[in-house]
Amino acid sequence: MEIFRLVFSPIEVNTYILAQESGECAIIDCGCYNESEFGKMTGFLEEKRLKPVLLLNTHCHLDHVFGNGFMLEKYDLRTYCSKEDDRNRLNAVTVARLFGLEMKTPPDPGTYITDGQIISFGETNLEAIHVPGHSKGSMAYYSQKDSVVFTGDALFAGSIGRTDLPGGDYSTLVKSISTRLFTLPKETVVYPGHGHSTTIEKEIKSNPYFN
Repeated sequence: MEIFRLVFSPIEVNTYILAQESGECAIIDCGCYNESEFGKMTGFLEEKRLKPVLLLNTHCHLDHVFGNGFMLEKYDLRTYCSKEDDRNRLNAVTVARLFGLEMKTPPDPGTYITDGQIISFGETNLEAIHVPGHSKGSMAYYSQKDSVVFTGDALFAGSIGRTDLPGGDYSTLVKSISTRLFTLPKETVVYPGHGHSTTIEKEIKSNPYFN
């Protein structure tokens, strides 16, 4: 599996493209804010000869679902996400206005996922790991074979997600990271929702929220 990172929207969210040798790919957190940004992503996919077959959301805060409508229109893909994040999806338009942004209501998910569920495409299996605290329905996606985990806004390089938004809770987030993410193999590469990648080992040793 080859991993590409594209950064979109005024909030600079990481959109990940997980590519198979066959040309099939999964998209995690399509953050394309407008048609121009979505055009950049589709141009990238065409250049790499990739076909999206799966759309995932780590959670449904506005910046992570900006592009879901575009994905439905272009590729007929609805997202996989946790039902516990429905409130964030439905409130995304209102929250966007508070940020001075405009967006349409994100489309309904295609599939609700639960903790421990395995989501497969091509030769890749992703395990959904429930990591509440930043939002109630936050999910990380872990590939044991590729030794990578996509953590959304739960765990960042040297930091953790904010907990002052509806559904957020600091103690819950710290517990989620400690018991669900820091128990993964230390060499696991962490791909967060914002910023650059890191490793589980590095965060255990140096993340200031745990030291």
